[in-house]
Amino acid sequence: MKAYILIDYSNDFIAEDGKLTCGLPGREIENNIAERIRTAHKDGDLIVFAMDYHRENEPDHPETKLFPPHNIEGTKGRELYGLPGEIYEEIKGERNVLWMDKRRYSSFCGTPLDLILREKGIDEVILMGVCTDICILHTGVDAYNLNYKITVYENCTASFNEEGHRFILSHLKNVIGADVIS
Repeated sequence: MKAYILIDYSNDFIAEDGKLTCGLPGREIENNIAERIRTAHKDGDLIVFAMDYHRENEPDHPETKLFPPHNIEGTKGRELYGLPGEIYEEIKGERNVLWMDKRRYSSFCGTPLDLILREKGIDEVILMGVCTDICILHTGVDAYNLNYKITVYENCTASFNEEGHRFILSHLKNVIGADVIS
């Protein structure tokens, strides 16, 4: 069984005026992600909406030193962007749909994701979202270390750093054995 994990596809990461936007590359993958979510829903696969979660004024969070405030609880910036957000509103609450807050780059770090996947007999994760060279990378490495089969659709990931995006897709394929599909 498969789990489709949509990582950080929020207004702050995608919208033109987002606090930490990856810009046009993030918006260009919107329809591809929506199509994958619809297919996963139709097939009965697990769909995980893994969302970066921050509170206002977090001086002790390591990202505070690296990035401007983003994905703050209760703000529009933390809401799902575009079509994936609309689809989520239609399917939320269904048994194969999960919203999961995350506090670190990896969707596995400090979350119950691994336990949930194992309870459901899932052995393959499909990673989608942003940013390829940050949260997709860290989630992929953790999935590898937890022995999941990993698939990444190139047209469902993006970053504000095109060079980093390309490098990490190659890294995921050649170093951790992910199926990277063009």
